[in-house]
Amino acid sequence: MTDPDRLTDTERLICDDIDTGLIEGLTCALVQAPSENPGGSEAAATGVLIEAATGLGLIAETDEVAPGRPNVTVTWLPPAATGPGLMFLGHSDVVPAGPNWTGDPYRVRRAVDDAGRTLLVGRGTTDMKGGLAAVLAAMDVLRRHDVPLTGPVRLVCTVDEEEHGLGVRRFVTRPPDHTFLGCVVAEPTDLTIVRGCRGASYIDIEVTGRAAHSGRPADGRSAINAAARIIGLLSDDQDRLAADPDDLLGFGTWNVGTVHGGQGISVVAPMCSLGVDRRLMPGESAEQIAEEVRRRITETGIDCDGIDVAVTVTMEMPGFVTDANHPLIDTARSAITAQDRAPSVGGWTAACDGGFISRDLGIPAVVLGPGNINTQAHQPDESVVVDDLLIAARVYTLMALRMLG
Repeated sequence: MTDPDRLTDTERLICDDIDTGLIEGLTCALVQAPSENPGGSEAAATGVLIEAATGLGLIAETDEVAPGRPNVTVTWLPPAATGPGLMFLGHSDVVPAGPNWTGDPYRVRRAVDDAGRTLLVGRGTTDMKGGLAAVLAAMDVLRRHDVPLTGPVRLVCTVDEEEHGLGVRRFVTRPPDHTFLGCVVAEPTDLTIVRGCRGASYIDIEVTGRAAHSGRPADGRSAINAAARIIGLLSDDQDRLAADPDDLLGFGTWNVGTVHGGQGISVVAPMCSLGVDRRLMPGESAEQIAEEVRRRITETGIDCDGIDVAVTVTMEMPGFVTDANHPLIDTARSAITAQDRAPSVGGWTAACDGGFISRDLGIPAVVLGPGNINTQAHQPDESVVVDDLLIAARVYTLMALRMLG
C-alpha cells in the first residue's frame, strides 16, 4: 500500500523537476509590475502573468472587471480530463508600499535572515505574488510531464482583493465551466493549512443632529453624543460575542476605525460619522448585523428627538469553514508531510476571497501558501523565503497529483 506521507518515485521525479528559476523570476517580474490598490493598477501585473502562462503552454483568459482591471484564469487541461478539477485562487493587487523601506519596494532584492535563509524583498513578494508564481510553476511541471490527470488544474487571479473584492464578486456570478473538488487559496499562511477564516465587513454609521450655539447646547442635538452612545452599544455587543468563542475561529469583532464629526468647537455637532469594521463568523450576514444595530439604536432611544441615524454596509467578505475530515484537508496534510514538514491545521482571523468560493460556488476551500501574513505582509521590507516558494510549488503539485491522478 502506498504511504501518503511519502513520495512515490513518480511524484519525486515530477517534484524534483519544478523550475525554481521560473518561480523566482516570475515572483520578481510580478513585483516589479506595481499593482497598488487603491489605485486600480493591476493591469501591468496581470499582463506579466498572462505572458508567463501562455509562454508555458497554458490557457490564459481574461475578464475585465473594470477598465484596466482584468481577472485572469490560467488552465491546464490534460487530454480526456473530463472530471472535476482543482482550483487555485490568488489576487494581483497589493497594498500601497508606504514609507520606511530600506530600498525600492518595486525592485526586488535578495537578503539573508537571521536563520541564514535567502529572502526576496519587495512589495507583494509574500502577499501574494510569490504564491501566484508557485502555483504557475506547479501547473508548468504537470504540463511538461503530461500527467494524465482526471480533471483540470486552474488558477484564478482576481483584482481588488485588498479593497472591495470586485474581482471575486464578478467571478462567482459566472459559474466555471468545470466542477472542482476543492480550492486552494495561495495566500501567505507560512505553509499552515487554514481550513476556516473569519469574514469581514465595513459598516458606515451616519448620525445627523441639529446645530446650536455651544453656550446653549440644549437648543441643539449633538450628533457626537449620539455617536458615542452607539459606540457603547457596539462595545456591549463585543462583550457578548467574546463570551461564546468558537474553538477554531474565536469570535466576531467590532472595531470603530474612524470617527469624523462636528462643525466647530463652539457649535453643537450637527453630524458625526463612524467607520466600523465587523469581522464575521462563517454564516453571519453583514446586512442582518446592520439591521440588528438599527433595531438596538431605536430600542435605546438614540435616533429620536432630532437625531437621525443611517447604518449602511459598504463591504462584505464572507467567512468559511471546511470540515476537518474533508479529503482536501487530508491531501494538503500528506503533501506537506512528504516535504519533511510537520503539518499544522487551524483557522485564520484574517479574511480572504476563499469565502466567496465556498459560499457562492459551494467549493470546499483551504488557505495554504508561502510567507507569513503577520510578520512579512503589509509592512516595509516585505519578504518571502525562497525555499518556501519551492516547497509551496511542490505541495501544490502533489495535491493535484493526488486529488486528480
